[in-house]
Amino acid sequence: MSQGKPPPKTYNKDKREREYLTPVEVEALVQAAANTGRHGFRDALLIFMTYKHALRVSEVTALSWKDLTISRGKGKVKINRLKNGIPGEHPLSEDETQALSRLRKEYPQSEFVFCSERLGPLSVNAVHKIVARAGQEAGLKFSTHAHMLRHGRGYALVAQGLAEGQIQTYLGHKKLQNTSLYSSMEKRKLKQMNREIIFKTR
Repeated sequence: MSQGKPPPKTYNKDKREREYLTPVEVEALVQAAANTGRHGFRDALLIFMTYKHALRVSEVTALSWKDLTISRGKGKVKINRLKNGIPGEHPLSEDETQALSRLRKEYPQSEFVFCSERLGPLSVNAVHKIVARAGQEAGLKFSTHAHMLRHGRGYALVAQGLAEGQIQTYLGHKKLQNTSLYSSMEKRKLKQMNREIIFKTR
């Protein structure tokens, strides 16, 4: 290689053939994260909620306890969408509220749902490392990144039969054309996306 020239750029298509995760793969990541490191439960729930609520990394790191309402096993989460997205509110499933209640007890002094050891928000880089490590531990044959969780959720919503307008609201897209991407998946591939997952760790 000639001196002074940067190494050739690596494109996503050279590292993996797709930019989304299936529900089965997300479950594998959740389990792998739960069994890895001192913060396994936190990391597993982070991956699950990033997928379930189609969160961008910067949205999940900013998530605070004041954004959550939990009462008697039921709850909701206020999502402040970035990139000029439309904010929204999603219901929390019973498995999520139970897991969040446990997480709150583990980190009672932090205002952030997913916090660092210093009780501040996790960095964007930390989240990327958590997801990448979980993919490796889960034995996936390709590299994983956090935005694959959001894309996977978008395709899963299509597979579940939601209308484009409903998916647009769920993802917080300002323009419907951004949502239309998810309607382009082949029917045979959509079949593997048509599955709702719950949060459970061994």
